[in-house]
Amino acid sequence: MNQQWSELNKTAQTQLNTKAAFFDGIETFLELRKQLIEELYKFKAELNREQFNEMPFINAKGYHNKTIAYSIWHIFRIEDIVAHTLICNDEQIFFSENYYNRIKAPIITTGNELEKKQIAVFSKSLDLNELYLYITSVRNSTDKILKSFSFKDIKRKMTEEDKERLTRLNVVSTDAKAFWLIDYWCGKDIAGLIKMPFSRHWIMHIEASLRIKNKICRL
Repeated sequence: MNQQWSELNKTAQTQLNTKAAFFDGIETFLELRKQLIEELYKFKAELNREQFNEMPFINAKGYHNKTIAYSIWHIFRIEDIVAHTLICNDEQIFFSENYYNRIKAPIITTGNELEKKQIAVFSKSLDLNELYLYITSVRNSTDKILKSFSFKDIKRKMTEEDKERLTRLNVVSTDAKAFWLIDYWCGKDIAGLIKMPFSRHWIMHIEASLRIKNKICRL
């Protein structure tokens, strides 16, 4: 794991646990997210469109068996769903800003249900420029939400009503490879959601994408 990202993540999680250091923790998370999204922007600058669809580790175990395009979609669909449907109880950016049509994706879900060649076909369908506009909108929106939290706010737990609302939207596939996410997210408080979908989840998939990029560029 990238040492700098790992240290920022650990520091932020520690700070978030105490009222005195809470706002410092939010700022640390924001800095981590800034560094991570800069890596995603580098992909856009350095790779051609076809390279976003390549799967050099298709049969491997781990996050690097995806494509970079899929990984970007997956990170930010999850964040949009969690930030807006669960935390804010408002409309996801995916729908409010018409990215449903703009990105040209054949699904509205997180993509957990897709495997191997399905991921490659899915990746080719995406309008990459619109996908990057989407991730920028989601990142900016979530950063504003993070800045609005108080220490008390992040102790709020998800409820059965939150779970039912999320299930009704059909933005998480009913496939067993995906549907577990609903129980996973709804078993957390906001602090737990900040620590996983909004930070550690980024690290895991971006590091996997860097591994894909490095392999593609060597080839």
